[in-house]
Amino acid sequence: MGKKVVILNGSPRRAGNTAALAAEFTRGAEEAGNTVVEFFLDSMDIHGCKGCFGGQSSRECPCVQKDDMDKIYPTVKECDVVVLATPLYYWNMSGQLRMAVDRLFALEEGDGNLLRGHGRACVLLMAAEGHGFEDVVLYYDHLMDHLKWKNLGHVLAGGNGSVGDIKGKPELKKAYELGKSIQ
Repeated sequence: MGKKVVILNGSPRRAGNTAALAAEFTRGAEEAGNTVVEFFLDSMDIHGCKGCFGGQSSRECPCVQKDDMDKIYPTVKECDVVVLATPLYYWNMSGQLRMAVDRLFALEEGDGNLLRGHGRACVLLMAAEGHGFEDVVLYYDHLMDHLKWKNLGHVLAGGNGSVGDIKGKPELKKAYELGKSIQ
């Protein structure tokens, strides 16, 4: 039986280099019998975390804010694998992805922790003009430790400043193979 995979795509470009990595990952994951749902965060109405600690993880929509995170929460609650797909902006994930990750905290609040643990795994897919991925990988590693999720790996594709620069590069094959490895 296949895994349920959710991709949180933090790129503002639906046809950019990050999207190409996500598409190849998806192709591999679906060929391996998995179900993939992708959220393009830039086109969603998602507000920043208020730090109110008012969330209740067991509610269908656990956050006190009502926005498009309500579409993401049920999918994340049920998934086996979360894919964080993002361009590298100032040595970190995009703001779109950071905001969604921060808002996932509502799943850790209140009457049960439905985010941490639960046998979930995670993947990081990143494209960038440069190659300075060290800080974001350190953050990602800490996040995996905190959430107690298995780190399935990452594909870090530097040298891709313009849309389409990633075409033909080995990172696309790596993303496909990482998706295919999800069993």
